[in-house]
Amino acid sequence: MTTVEFLAARDGDGPQAEVAVAGVTDRQAHAQRLRRRLERLIGIAATEGNVLRPLRNGDEIFPALLSAVASARHTIDMMTFVYWRGQIARDFARALAERAAAGVRVRLLLDGFGAKQIEPDLLEMMDAAGVRVAWFRKPLWLSPFKQNHRCHRKALIIDERQAFTGGVGIAEEWCGDARNPGEWRDTHVEVRGPAVDGIAAAFAQNWAECHTELYDDRDRFVTHEQPGDSVVQVVRGSASVGWQDMQTLLRVVITSAEERFRLSTAYFAPDRYFADLLCATARRGVQVQILLPGPHTDQRACRLAGQQLYSSLLDAGVEVLEYQPTMLHTKIATVDGVGALIGSSNFNRRSMDHDEEVMLAVLDEGFTAALDADFDRDMLCAEAIDPTRWHRRRPLQRAREAAVLPIRRFL
Repeated sequence: MTTVEFLAARDGDGPQAEVAVAGVTDRQAHAQRLRRRLERLIGIAATEGNVLRPLRNGDEIFPALLSAVASARHTIDMMTFVYWRGQIARDFARALAERAAAGVRVRLLLDGFGAKQIEPDLLEMMDAAGVRVAWFRKPLWLSPFKQNHRCHRKALIIDERQAFTGGVGIAEEWCGDARNPGEWRDTHVEVRGPAVDGIAAAFAQNWAECHTELYDDRDRFVTHEQPGDSVVQVVRGSASVGWQDMQTLLRVVITSAEERFRLSTAYFAPDRYFADLLCATARRGVQVQILLPGPHTDQRACRLAGQQLYSSLLDAGVEVLEYQPTMLHTKIATVDGVGALIGSSNFNRRSMDHDEEVMLAVLDEGFTAALDADFDRDMLCAEAIDPTRWHRRRPLQRAREAAVLPIRRFL
């Protein structure tokens, strides 16, 4: 049964409506409830007919991205927070420059803080080839207040029909397959279908702040086909005062969980509200599992801020696990096997309050199952935090946790 048929049956009257609704599985009904909550409370319609492909670690992610760039015939729009040094940084610069020299309109948006390590000769090469490079809020140009609000979105849009987003930056740290501390663990996703427009809009929103030309005659504004079955809502988070869409997205998904909520995040430093929400979810009988970076985190202050919450989480029945082999950089949540969140946002105050982010809310049992399988695989390389041992942790560890509390909102 399609979503349209389900809605018509649900909202209709008489025996025909009852028969149609009876043919809907519990999972389909659960997914539809989640969809309508997200659409009405965030105010963004979900799109139907998408195809999504999860990509695990650099060995899958970078070849897919570079192949897509090489295939472009009209436009390439790319934005990233991290653009550091190394061979992969050169590979992307050369690929973008080659397409620009071939006549493709190429736009590259770099965060003024996160991408400051990019090698100057790469910028010169891309500029000479015709790549349009813009910087989002270079620190020297801003007030101290604006410097704290970064563009953390990662997106690549090819010919308006294919898009990628997730957690990966352009740096050697993301190369490989998470086999050792030098190869980070992360996930990206390829999208085809109407949801591409939402990812393109995330790029356009930040490009508009940095460049006077929002679109040109290379933009064809194509009509999308519906090549698959995934329902996708694209949610953009932006720096603001007060409650915002990214917080609503997480709140709705967590409170909608009936059996299991899983979170895999690189930076875990939520405010007390979201920590309490996770505890309340576990106490009402939902299995809550949180997978976080272990000893190889690149942000130790953020890890300490998250660890300060472990005691209350563990007491509520939340399972907390720390990934051991390397830095865990994923930004994924799954709920009840019916839905998933994937994109650039972490479960911390910075992502929810300060940074530009983009997340996909996906209703697709197959896609969710693939992410859950990855979570199971990652759990085999993780250590569960034992409540008894954690409550007996050393005074020095407690002091370190307390020391970062004044800066938690910036982590």
